[in-house]
Amino acid sequence: MLTEKIILWDMSDFDKNKLDKIWDECLSILKDIISEDEFRTWFSVVTVSKFEDNFLYINVPSNYYYEHIEAHYLDELIRVIRRVINPSAKLRYVTKVTESDLMTMTSVNHTSIENFPQSAPVIINNPDIKELPNPFIIPGIKPIKIESQLKDEYNFDNFVEGSCNKFARSAGYAVAQNPGKTSFNPLLIYSPVGLGKTHLVHAIGIETKRLHPEKTVLYISADQFLRQYVKSVQDRTTNNFLQFYQVTIDVFIIDDIQFLENKQGSQEIFFQIFNWLHSQGKQIIITSDKAPANMVGFEQRVLSRLKWGLNAELQVPDVQTRINIIKKKLENDGNMHIPDDVVEYLAYSVNTSIRELEGALTSVQAHGVLSKQDITIDLAREIVDRFVKSNTREITIEYIQKMVCNYFNISMEQMLSRSRKGDIVTARHISMYLSRKLTKSSLVAIGDKCGKKDHATVLHACKSVENSCEINKDYRNNVEMIEKRILG
Repeated sequence: MLTEKIILWDMSDFDKNKLDKIWDECLSILKDIISEDEFRTWFSVVTVSKFEDNFLYINVPSNYYYEHIEAHYLDELIRVIRRVINPSAKLRYVTKVTESDLMTMTSVNHTSIENFPQSAPVIINNPDIKELPNPFIIPGIKPIKIESQLKDEYNFDNFVEGSCNKFARSAGYAVAQNPGKTSFNPLLIYSPVGLGKTHLVHAIGIETKRLHPEKTVLYISADQFLRQYVKSVQDRTTNNFLQFYQVTIDVFIIDDIQFLENKQGSQEIFFQIFNWLHSQGKQIIITSDKAPANMVGFEQRVLSRLKWGLNAELQVPDVQTRINIIKKKLENDGNMHIPDDVVEYLAYSVNTSIRELEGALTSVQAHGVLSKQDITIDLAREIVDRFVKSNTREITIEYIQKMVCNYFNISMEQMLSRSRKGDIVTARHISMYLSRKLTKSSLVAIGDKCGKKDHATVLHACKSVENSCEINKDYRNNVEMIEKRILG
């Protein structure tokens, strides 16, 4: 661990050259603390901006860099700058939003999601205990308050609504308005991994704190809950553990409850906590990877509690929602521009998980920044092939139409119009032909998407393309090239 030391630099009078030397020294120390790959990835592109009012301003390429550095390297970075500059130096990030505006972010914790200090009762049956133990506090450190464990970036503003999640989001928002007082108690949100359950329950907790700051909200993963329970058994403090949850929490959010499968003891303690909180009008929010009807390894009485309130499913987002998710993340990142055709390619290519979609986007962003390449379809294809090979690209009529339009350099409006120009008719026919070949859509559905044409028109277009491919080699090559691009 680095130790503080006296000021090495006189910060009252310095120029840019001196500031660069200060930052170089900071980087030199940091390079000895983290791995070479980490340093090259996250700090080789970071530069120093200025030192003002005891704040060191550093330039980061995007909000994504700021968030990653803040989450993974903040402690090390703060120790380094305080070692090099002075023991009270602080850190700020600067990322370019537009050519004329700068966004500055201070390395501080937000306070809006913090819980008020709790007045917990003395445990009557043990006079040696003067206050209720907090299982989230390391022994030897006096508990001051209950951390909500909410992540403020997981709010409703950043949650992209679509048909896949609208019902669950609406239910969650209603719960935040009036926690514990609706029929949605418990609120159980379920889906396969990576579809936004954790984001949504954090958003519910954050909105609850905004509207009801006096409420004590606690988010905890089932895995963490299980580990706390096991430790309480080992320490013979299970009653303390139980009372902590029963007497201090107003909104109890437990994530990934499937981790309690076949854990009889933890299910028993959860059952007791659930019953007490529910009887006291406290709100319970749960996530799972499956609906209660499909859960195994749970006692029936626990399953019955999970079915009490509302079960809401998150489904795989459709293409448009995935496009909106990418655009929202780019908006939050601030200054990283990605062409629309790349956004659409990623949205069509990564279709099983929001988490994987955001991971692919992050990889494309990082590759573009570090290699100083323009972000193109070819780069996106390379990243997708490398990192998400397990995904099966979703091929829809709309995607086929976009790829055909790109190939012939015409707009979607032109292809769907009534124009009889040769290249537009060719594009229209090929899009119908490939839609029939590469999707399971009916002729009626294809015609509806291709300018409200009837099924006979679609059938005629498909036969026309087949005939042209047989007698015209160039035409056949064009069709094969478009199909290859669609299939990636």
